[in-house]
Amino acid sequence: MRPIPTRARAFTAAAAVGVVAASGAVAVATSASAAAGCRVDYSVNQWNTGFTGNVTVTNLGDPISGGWNLKWTWPGSQTVTQAWSATVTQSGQNVTATNPSWAASLPTNGTANFGFNGSWSGSNTAPASFTLNGTVCTGSTGGPSTSPSTSTSPSTSTSPSTSVSPSTSTSPTTKVDNPYAGAKGYVNPEWKAKAESVSGGSRVSNNPTAVWIDRIAAIEGTDGSSSNGSMGVRDHLDAALAQGAGYIQFVVYNLPGRDCAALASNGELGPNDLPRYKAEYIDPIAAIQSDAKYKNLRIINVIEIDSLPNLITNTSGQAGGTAMCDTMKANGGYVQGVGYALNKLGAIGNVYNYVDAAHHGWIGWDSNFGPTADIMLQAAQASGNVKNVHGFITNTANYSALREPFVQPTTTVGGQSVRQSKWVDWNQYTDELTFAQAFRTKLVSVGFDSGIGMLIDTSRNGWGGSARPTAASTSTVVDTYVNESRIDRRIHAGNWCNQSGAGLGERPTAAPATGIDAYVWVKPPGESDGSSTLIENDEGKGFDRMCDPTYTGNARNGNNLSGALANAPISGAWFPAQFSQLMANAYPAL
Repeated sequence: MRPIPTRARAFTAAAAVGVVAASGAVAVATSASAAAGCRVDYSVNQWNTGFTGNVTVTNLGDPISGGWNLKWTWPGSQTVTQAWSATVTQSGQNVTATNPSWAASLPTNGTANFGFNGSWSGSNTAPASFTLNGTVCTGSTGGPSTSPSTSTSPSTSTSPSTSVSPSTSTSPTTKVDNPYAGAKGYVNPEWKAKAESVSGGSRVSNNPTAVWIDRIAAIEGTDGSSSNGSMGVRDHLDAALAQGAGYIQFVVYNLPGRDCAALASNGELGPNDLPRYKAEYIDPIAAIQSDAKYKNLRIINVIEIDSLPNLITNTSGQAGGTAMCDTMKANGGYVQGVGYALNKLGAIGNVYNYVDAAHHGWIGWDSNFGPTADIMLQAAQASGNVKNVHGFITNTANYSALREPFVQPTTTVGGQSVRQSKWVDWNQYTDELTFAQAFRTKLVSVGFDSGIGMLIDTSRNGWGGSARPTAASTSTVVDTYVNESRIDRRIHAGNWCNQSGAGLGERPTAAPATGIDAYVWVKPPGESDGSSTLIENDEGKGFDRMCDPTYTGNARNGNNLSGALANAPISGAWFPAQFSQLMANAYPAL
């Protein structure tokens, strides 16, 4: 998606188990006589000897303002190993979860949600009861302020003091090899409405597109005044269930110091905000996605586009290297951040992580190809298990052609290889399909699972219309031949922002080629890459001259014009003129 340096410059099987524990009374921290009541929903996703737990506390009584803690006792040998959105400690079988500093209050009907990873042996039975601030949870107000062991009426003496519904587990299921195969994709109703607001948009508005979680506020959703609309992560998941969708796609995109080599999609977190990234961004996403109500929905996460490749190509010593990329390489924020996201999300039995792997025009040179695979492995190892990565995605939000039928690295013109042309610039690849297949092989060779699959974003790489070549050039001059024969019509392969002349590519399709899990529309067509001029905003998104059609370029694009469309809004905002162009130049044609 972002700036492209050139050669010269340069799981284990999981069983999903849903358990809902009846809730109980929440004591109000500030008054023993205040009305109290709460509900606790507890669920797990379980595999082998490990599991991920998800807990939601709903306060049914008076507001709690002085902090809260939730306690329970394991009936078996369960042990908490890691937690998020709460501090969880364990002594023997007794567990205490304490509110994070940023969520100490629970208003009436308010909820607190946290999650944890754990280990188990023998059996993984749900806790019989919970207490909040010392009061047993019963699911209604006015519950007893006693320990869970206090007896109730004789008629219920054989049962725990709080009712627990039986386990709803079904036969063990494993993560499927290809989450796109045989499944209906989620159609984002917000994008669908925007697409249908443009003449002819109904022809493509029912295609599944990804939902971008590009800032903390996007997790819960906004008031609708921002560029990304009002629906939050849970809203989209609920809508996917209502649609009967088999899979839903999210882009997890908010690393500290995000997009260190460009400005248009800089983010809200500073380079040293890794703790905030973990606690305020990844933890809440994991807590929502691990909710047992979504256990039969395949949740696909595209992890942090542009991040890891930037550490290979856009640091000191590279043309156009930036101080921010140097910082993120030195402080480990990208590697550790991606590793943390993979760990938290990969532990969920119905979640599939695909890490962004740039595109052929970025890392197709030998000097970039292997080192990028290596840093991908470092991030996966930082997650604790390379199997937290289900696959990789190339061409995210970019324009590289899927196939170049007339310009391949083996093509020669007048005795010269097309690799000698200015456009190819000695790259080993000229299109995304051959690159993605080759990079998959490389990733397996460095230590990734042999079952990984690749995705290719085809949302804007069709390059159809009257300018699309239908035959190879007859020129014997290599540069002329390449320029007249190539499908990708950009001025330079380093141009990435709102490209003039682009078109919709292949429609989302499962298993279209060897090693490819799917062609996907991860960048929703019609959403801007960045503004053509400076536009003040509260989303941390800067102005990058590569989005300015008058810009004459930099070292990363060979000092060529940017090729960007005029009058574009900030990244992620709806750009109807671009959407009209994409439909007009679609290939295959609409």
